[in-house]
Amino acid sequence: MAMSKRRNEQKELFVTHQQMRGPSHPYYKTVNKVLDEYDFDKFVEKRCKKFYATKMGRPSIAPGVYFRCLLLGYFEGIDSERGIAWRAADSLSIREFLGIEVGKQTPEHSTLSKTRTRLDLQTHHEVFTWILGVLADKALVKGKTVGVDGTTLEANAAMKSIVRRDDGRKYQEFLADLAKASGLETPTREDLARLDRKRKGKKTSNDDWYNPNDPDAHVTKMKDGRTHMGHKQEHAVDMDTGAIVAVTVTGGTEGDTKTLGQTVEKTATNLGEAEEQTTKNGLKKLAGVLEEVVADKGYHSNETVGWMNAAGVRSYFAEPDRGRRKWRNDGFSQQAVYANRRRNRSTKGRRLMRRRGELIERSFAHMLDTGGMRRTHLRGHENILKRVMVHAAAFNIGLVMRSMLGFGKPRCFQGRAAALRRQFFMLWRVVLDIRRFARPWTGLLSHSAGAFRWFSPTRLIA
Repeated sequence: MAMSKRRNEQKELFVTHQQMRGPSHPYYKTVNKVLDEYDFDKFVEKRCKKFYATKMGRPSIAPGVYFRCLLLGYFEGIDSERGIAWRAADSLSIREFLGIEVGKQTPEHSTLSKTRTRLDLQTHHEVFTWILGVLADKALVKGKTVGVDGTTLEANAAMKSIVRRDDGRKYQEFLADLAKASGLETPTREDLARLDRKRKGKKTSNDDWYNPNDPDAHVTKMKDGRTHMGHKQEHAVDMDTGAIVAVTVTGGTEGDTKTLGQTVEKTATNLGEAEEQTTKNGLKKLAGVLEEVVADKGYHSNETVGWMNAAGVRSYFAEPDRGRRKWRNDGFSQQAVYANRRRNRSTKGRRLMRRRGELIERSFAHMLDTGGMRRTHLRGHENILKRVMVHAAAFNIGLVMRSMLGFGKPRCFQGRAAALRRQFFMLWRVVLDIRRFARPWTGLLSHSAGAFRWFSPTRLIA
């Protein structure tokens, strides 16, 4: 067979539609099937109608295309809107998922950014609760027992850009003034660095410093130990199914006891809206209302446990070792703390604590690590929450896909054949080991005809 050589050939003038269509991805095809089953496009078009002009203005992307692009960020692990736009323009299967014909242009990153800015936070919240309604119809969310935990997001702001709150001085100017006060008139960069290491306190307080590019970001310690500008993201996860029922974004240094109330209230609101939606559309209802909240020891305090008890919600908060308590006639808090302690020591409490570490950390791993949102490219809590909320909705769609296809993300299909081959060879290895172990004993049991026929590989595989 003669070798073909690359030549400068003249390109064809016309290309048929069938030539431009590639094989559709089974994952995205199934996602669209679920979204079409519940009329997702009609729902978002109705909610977003008030943000679009009726007659004037340039043609824009459909709301269904915009929200599918944000879902794509989770499915493909893309952190920025620019990356989403590049991926959509590069793949024919994603074009089919977005519903964009070959002759039309895919959305640019600036279009996605402007659309996100013009659609309010409530619209993104309604899309999130709409997905919760779909999960309720699929029996993938119950809402009775919820686990709460938080993590840090790296902000789109640099520590070098922080300024003083009192006089607006930059950090380098602040160090230069300290150097002059110590007798150095013309300090070098090395002098400033040495002065920064030796200055008293060596702590950059959020009460004294802020970043003008993102005032909502706080100077905080990240999960890997670095000090950076960051935000705090908190999840409320259904302990029965692993679905995310609420997500909040606050300052990076906000304490767990301060943000717990906001997350629990948001959880109750989301479950109520999902219940209302399922009732309106004739879908299956939720199994019940919020009854129990599980959290780690960072959320434990007299106020939080007492507040949960007053709200009629049973708390399963891990209690830190505070030594012997002195209640000083605070009988209400004493009763709530002791009741929480008894529940934690029960069999159910220990089981919930084990599942809390499993399910909540799984949501963080999928959304932030493989989902690409550990570092945000947006600024301001409202903008970040818009993207994070749709990201969490995509995580919940992944639960539906896992129940239908066995995989929660499209990239899991890549190793499917290799995993099946690996499991087959592992099973065959076990069969050979069993036969090797049974062979020395066949002479002792020869009077039992066919005693070791059970160890046939074909019978085991069947």
